[in-house]
Amino acid sequence: MSDGTEFIYDMWYIAAPSAGLARGKTLAKTLLGQKVLLGRDKGGAVFALRDFCPHRGVPLHYGRFDGTTVECCYHGWCFDTAGQCTKIPALPPDSNVDISRIRAGSFPCREVDGNIWVFVPQPGRRELGELPPLPAPPIPLKGGWRRVATMLFPCDIDHAALGLMDPSHGSWVHASWWWRPHRGVRVKEKKFAPHGLGFRMLRHAPSANSRAYKLLGGNIATEITFELPGLRTEHITAGRHHIILLTALTPIDATSTELHQCMYSTIPLVNLFKPVLTLFGKVFIRQDLDIVRKQAEGLASGHPHLMLLGDADQQAVWYNRLKKDYLAAQKSGAPFTNPVPEKTLRWCS
Repeated sequence: MSDGTEFIYDMWYIAAPSAGLARGKTLAKTLLGQKVLLGRDKGGAVFALRDFCPHRGVPLHYGRFDGTTVECCYHGWCFDTAGQCTKIPALPPDSNVDISRIRAGSFPCREVDGNIWVFVPQPGRRELGELPPLPAPPIPLKGGWRRVATMLFPCDIDHAALGLMDPSHGSWVHASWWWRPHRGVRVKEKKFAPHGLGFRMLRHAPSANSRAYKLLGGNIATEITFELPGLRTEHITAGRHHIILLTALTPIDATSTELHQCMYSTIPLVNLFKPVLTLFGKVFIRQDLDIVRKQAEGLASGHPHLMLLGDADQQAVWYNRLKKDYLAAQKSGAPFTNPVPEKTLRWCS
């Protein structure tokens, strides 16, 4: 098991839901231990700056933002939304200081499908080169509905990721009459294959004891993908319609991780059940949060040896191997080779 202290840099992470950042406002965040100032200018475009004034080190979020310029509260140094210094009030008009050479530092930032994504490079890295594409899946939103929610988990990203891909906890953590009761445990058999920076549970009909899927009607099929650094995507098809469930993990620091849960649907009737679906989503996240808190209590006793057994824990084994190999490839500059094989797994849930 990882000790949770290694982050995967040079990746896109969800920093915040779009709805959490209004025009002309800023939002201070910590991503992978780095202080970031998110903002939305008066035109609606998002940006991300290093939350640090290069003059005396005061965080920029304590200053003012007028929709165009971020002003430090200490000496009034001003920066545009790209991090370029535009004004230093203490300099006289005839000063020969070239303020165009002064930057606060910025992060690549994009807004897609209701989320603000930030690319987090290795600390101190200046030249980024060509950025990888956003990991967000293409969402068939036309005429559809979406919901985005966020919750902070008191654990490192590794334990959050293992919980995200765990196939057997549902009958205990999420046990309920409307989802999967204890007595409904059955043997499951699913085919897996390597995919990108992770693996995919190939398209299949939902399990007979997953009651919520039955509400969608017949001809239901689902495909679940997990990729580094912590992205789980479930794509459900119901005839010509789609439901996409995206869960993204963003490490705040070594002991806390933000979970972003997004649901997108093109099924017209989903709009009618929006309050119910929103409630179910909140219940699921709170149940996961509760078990993570209980796990944190146990892990605080001294990081005991943890056992991963059988096919039910095989995805956790793959995650640990994927992260280890990817970090090694980053450090050596060698190409990354996905170590996950094609395999059929069997477990009970």
